[in-house]
Order: sequence, then C-alpha cells, then structure tokens
Amino acid sequence: MPAALLAMSHSPLLHRNPPAEEVQAELDQKFAEIKKFVHDYDPDQIVVFWPDHFNGFFYELMPPFCIGFEAFGTGDYDSFDSDLNVDTATAEALAQYVLEQDVDIAISRKMEVDHGAVQPLEIVYDGNPNVKPLIPIYTNGVARPFTPVSRVRAMGAAVGSYFRNSDKKVLFVASGGLSHDPPLPRWDDATPEQRAMLLNRDSRTPESRALRESRVIETGKKFARGEADIMDIAPEWDKQFMADCKSGDPSRFDSYNYKDMEAVAGHSSHEVRTWVAAFSALHAVNPNYQVDLEYYRPIPEFIAGFGIMTAQ
Repeated sequence: MPAALLAMSHSPLLHRNPPAEEVQAELDQKFAEIKKFVHDYDPDQIVVFWPDHFNGFFYELMPPFCIGFEAFGTGDYDSFDSDLNVDTATAEALAQYVLEQDVDIAISRKMEVDHGAVQPLEIVYDGNPNVKPLIPIYTNGVARPFTPVSRVRAMGAAVGSYFRNSDKKVLFVASGGLSHDPPLPRWDDATPEQRAMLLNRDSRTPESRALRESRVIETGKKFARGEADIMDIAPEWDKQFMADCKSGDPSRFDSYNYKDMEAVAGHSSHEVRTWVAAFSALHAVNPNYQVDLEYYRPIPEFIAGFGIMTAQ
C-alpha cells in the first residue's frame, strides 16, 4: 500500500511571536508546500505521533506510548477544542497488532490531545484536523523516565507493519522537536504548585492555563532578545538528526540516549521520538522511501530548531 510522511516541528508560539518578515515568508512558503504535498497525496488515513505537554498525560499515570481509540482537543493556545475524527475500529485493531509484536502500548478511549497533536493538521487543512480519519499515538517526549529510543523505533515499526498490507493510503505525521528547551517545569526541581500541575488535571483552571501560556510566550520574546535563561538551539544536532531520518536506516536512532539529548539539544528534544516512530513506520512499509522536502531553520521566537520533512 502507498504510504507518506510529514514530520514537522510544532510551536505554540507559531502565531504569537512572529519572527522576522523574511523568516515568516519562508515558513509560509514551506507550509504551502506541505499543504500541497498532503493534498496531492490525499490520504485515506492519518496516523499522528504526538507528544503531550502535561495537558492530557500526567505523572498520575504516564505511559511511554498510548493509542487513542477516541480523542478530543484540549484547546491550549487556541488550538482545536472539540472531538477528533478518530477511526476507532482501526485504532483498536492496531493496538492489538502492536501488542502482538511484543511492543507494550497503552490505550485510551478518552484521549485529551493538545497543540502537539493537531498543529500540523491545522496547517494542512486550514484549521480543521478532522478532514480525514485519524489515529493519535501519544509518544512521551517530556516526562522522565524515558524508554530507550530503540523501543520507540520498535513501536513505530510495528505500527508501520500493520499498515503494510492495508488497502488504505496512510499518512504518518510526526509532530514535535527538534532542539528546544522551553520553560516547562521538571518534577525534581518543581515547586509544590508546579508538581500539582504535573501530577494530574485536577489543579488546572482557566486562570492557571492562561498564566502558563503567557509565561511561555514571554520567554519566547526574551529568548529572541538573548535574555532568557534556557538552553540555546542546537542546529548541528538538529541537522544530524534530520540526516539520520533521511538515511533510510532507522537503526541509527538507537544511538540516541536521553542524557546526551538533554545535555546538547535541551530538555524537550525528546519530542524527536515522534520523528523516530514515524520514520520507522514508513520504513516498515517501504524501506526505499524518498525524502521530498527538507527544511530547517533555528527560530528563537519559537524557542525551537524548526524542521520540516516530507517523504513517500
């Protein structure tokens, strides 16, 4: 069966902290290109590998992977805030198949997804992520402990092998990464109030969400001015990772470990696990995939090394 891939960085600051005009024009052109890519391919099914930001998954129960049988958008940063068009029957069959490949994966019949899941689809489909049936697969990219990257590769390969004999055209979407170190609290050095937010959704209020989002927006502005006390973007690391994605050899991902990633590329660089899963899925369908679009630029206004790749 045909398969294609769209991997792209997401940023909640995309429409809030505009970069220089020439950078924005460049981004707009690339967004137009990926929109054309997806519309020309016209998938029957979309599988979204996405990382949460303590909006849907919390330390109360934190799986490394989870397939959504049903899902809804939480609406953070004005993202999609309604029920998602999840293909429940296929998601259920996929979960059983992945488990039978010796990959442990959780399931959710009420998955809450944030901007990390829907932003690429909002760009491609003019704000509506429900144009095509989809399956969201949560891939932990923020909360320690982290499963080895080789297990992420195995999960992605299992997902891809499920679709290998499907009669549907599938689009694998990876949302997240690359190097970035946003002001997201970590459990070991969090305040009691922050730990409550990391633990479960009970402490979440409209006021606390607004405060949290405003803090990220302001940090992005400071970072662009060189004033924020967070790690810098790591372009060389980002480019090497994208080269590994392009190589057609998913075993390269096995050399990545969480300590080195954090030390070089920031605490949220673990979001590249979504790319690992998606490229491993595509490879399982067809190991001779070709990369069509490759774009990279460090964008401090977004607190991110911003990358886009398409392949089929």
